[in-house]
Amino acid sequence: MKQQLILRIDRELHARLKARAEVEGRSVNELAAEWLRAGVDQPEPPREWHRRLVAEGKLVTFEPDGAALGHDELERMSAGWGTSVSEALDWTRGEW
Repeated sequence: MKQQLILRIDRELHARLKARAEVEGRSVNELAAEWLRAGVDQPEPPREWHRRLVAEGKLVTFEPDGAALGHDELERMSAGWGTSVSEALDWTRGEW
């Protein structure tokens, strides 16, 4: 085996990877190599997968009519709605 990959990752990610490997009783190298193989061996990249699902009608996409409303506009539109939604949720949770 050749050692040809040097990967720089932050300390938190390294600690999580090390802990996961320890839990599984494997080395960090073994775990990382498995994940890299899985990523490289994917039959199709995520964008191609997405495109294919849309073309087959298995994934619904939409184009928004316009830009998302801002906080101020949403607040103006919802003025006067009161607490009916919160009260309904409380009621379904038995907290009424």
